[in-house]
Amino acid sequence: MKILETNRLILAELTTANAAFILELVNTPGWLQYIGDRGIKNIQDAENYILHGPMASYAAFGHGLYLVTLKDTTVPVGICGIIKRDTLEDRDIGFAFMPLYTGKGYAYEAASAVLQHANQVLGIQKIVAITLAANSRSVRLLTKLGLLFEKMIRLPGSGQELMLFTNR
Repeated sequence: MKILETNRLILAELTTANAAFILELVNTPGWLQYIGDRGIKNIQDAENYILHGPMASYAAFGHGLYLVTLKDTTVPVGICGIIKRDTLEDRDIGFAFMPLYTGKGYAYEAASAVLQHANQVLGIQKIVAITLAANSRSVRLLTKLGLLFEKMIRLPGSGQELMLFTNR
């Protein structure tokens, strides 16, 4: 189901039909380095990730990570959306794009639309974001989106220190 449309992109709910794309995305060097290995090694793993992650989030919260496709070709290029993690008080924006499609403004375009949708349609006022300090591309994007660095945090069960950004 289509959720958002921008000048160049369509954001739609992920389904298990997108498993091959998710399998490829979560095993890219950038995902593995900055987000982490989720143990998704085959189509069945990817289907389970979609079922128990994004699709469960749509059902529980009315939002989640969305598939981002190019409007003119319907080629999937990434994911972007609002996540409610058990480990964070506030909802956070998340995004990841295939290496071939980074540096073209797609992440900014998708994330801007997601933030606007979250505020105006979903009524979510406060949105945060987390990233590793070493992920300079994400830090730049979050800053460009107008989010401000608030503090360093550690999520329960994680040894990594993360930068916490907020829109307030």
